[in-house]
Amino acid sequence: MTAKMITVIGIVLVLIGLTMTYAPWLVNWFGRLPGDIRIQNEKSFVFIPIVSMLVVSIILSIILNLIFRK
Repeated sequence: MTAKMITVIGIVLVLIGLTMTYAPWLVNWFGRLPGDIRIQNEKSFVFIPIVSMLVVSIILSIILNLIFRK
């Protein structure tokens, strides 16, 4: 990895951390989309965020394609 890429990854992680700390309502949708599976029992809880992960994957694919396009 180049130093530039590591710096960009660090900045993105800091921005995500600041967003989750000071503006949690911006990421409140995660895990609550239709298609996310939540199974709750008396003793257990299973959470499978299928649709949320698809949305995150699409957004990251678009961003990475824009960054690495030459």
